[in-house]
Amino acid sequence: MNGASNIVYVVQPGDSLYTIAQRYNTTVESIMVLNNLTSTLLMVGQTLQIPLYTEGVVTVDIANIRRWAGVQYPILAQVARNARLPITGVQNNWYRVRLHNGVEGWIRKDLVERFVYGGERPVVVILGFYTLEEGPALPSSYQSFVSNTESISELGMFMFRIREANPTEIEKFGDFSDQYVRDILSIGHRQNVKMLAVIHNLLYRRGDVTASKNVIRTLVSSPQNRQAFIQNVINLIERYGFDGVNMDIEDVYREDSEALSALYTELGAALRARGYYLSASIPARVSDEPFNPFSDPFDYAVIGSAVNEFVVMLYNEHGWPGSGPGPVVSIGWMERVLRYTMTKMPKEKIVAAVSVFGFDFNLTTGRNTYVTYEMAIALANRYGREVIFDQETKTPMFAYTDEQGNQHEVWFENRESLYAKIQLADQLGIKGVALWRLGMEDPAIWPMLREDVVVKRD
Repeated sequence: MNGASNIVYVVQPGDSLYTIAQRYNTTVESIMVLNNLTSTLLMVGQTLQIPLYTEGVVTVDIANIRRWAGVQYPILAQVARNARLPITGVQNNWYRVRLHNGVEGWIRKDLVERFVYGGERPVVVILGFYTLEEGPALPSSYQSFVSNTESISELGMFMFRIREANPTEIEKFGDFSDQYVRDILSIGHRQNVKMLAVIHNLLYRRGDVTASKNVIRTLVSSPQNRQAFIQNVINLIERYGFDGVNMDIEDVYREDSEALSALYTELGAALRARGYYLSASIPARVSDEPFNPFSDPFDYAVIGSAVNEFVVMLYNEHGWPGSGPGPVVSIGWMERVLRYTMTKMPKEKIVAAVSVFGFDFNLTTGRNTYVTYEMAIALANRYGREVIFDQETKTPMFAYTDEQGNQHEVWFENRESLYAKIQLADQLGIKGVALWRLGMEDPAIWPMLREDVVVKRD
């Protein structure tokens, strides 16, 4: 093995392409394609590059996914042109493929173009977070999502909240119709994107996290409350047709840590029993020792064992009150957090949640302002400042002086900084990268994801 993204195998006595394919969860056909083999015969000592990922990209307007390899079998799903389907098996003129809900079906070979990847590019899952518009300056994620579904593996819709008045219940977060949600899900599912409802405990009252903590205290306080909530999570999934949920619980009393872990454990078991997916967004930490009241209540090992996907939120290095100027997520901070997280669970579960936004730090007043990529570039142009790419942190930044004489530093994210983070994720062998949030990003990230990264479906 040469690094996380390149596996080379030396043929041993008794090996066959079939046994090697089974060992590495790939197909004989994929091994042959990647290694330009014209025969299944192997020689002891022969080196083979092992495929990391094989997919079929749909080449027709609508393609049927069937229960088995034959047109006489029932249709499981329909996918649209450019949908990306992980190939997990082959039988005659059919590929076995995996759908967004984890179900496997079969598609005719002539309906897809096959691609086999061996580590020449980073291979990662991309989770995009979706929100409604946030005031006049922050657009919704809609356009970003529908224009770039091919480069998104999973979508987390940040549109549901634990109800303060009764924490066993879930309420809408924002003004939207049920049909709006179903329309977004239809767009995603036709492109084989895993669609998740994000359920959170945030923003009850601006600047006050006490309500958020009290909501969780009540929710986890008894097995009865937890079970009632879990049933409502299942009801939410089934109401809209989600593939699962992303739990985004962020403000918790330290004393509620054990009961919170019980919630994740019980929720994970209930969802798995029904074939649903559990993702959890968890505040970043770098040690078992008390680190930060924000992250201390979260038991990485227990939660990691309970979930399908552990999304570690990295965007708190700088930008919080009193932090001083600096990147939201430096490459060094990202690596420290991920290396700790990897000691607590299988790395294949870990997703690194990074920012596509930044902050304008007013060094004179000590205040900072949330900025999108577009806003950052507009500021640089307005004040005639050149954007510098800080090589140590892998982050773009610039400084300026405003009309009142206040000194500023702006740290944000662009195509280059995101690619550096994707490369690190790939090198460490974790599952992928999450983007908070769609609609705030450098538009150049999308050609980068199409051309320089393999965005896999999971």
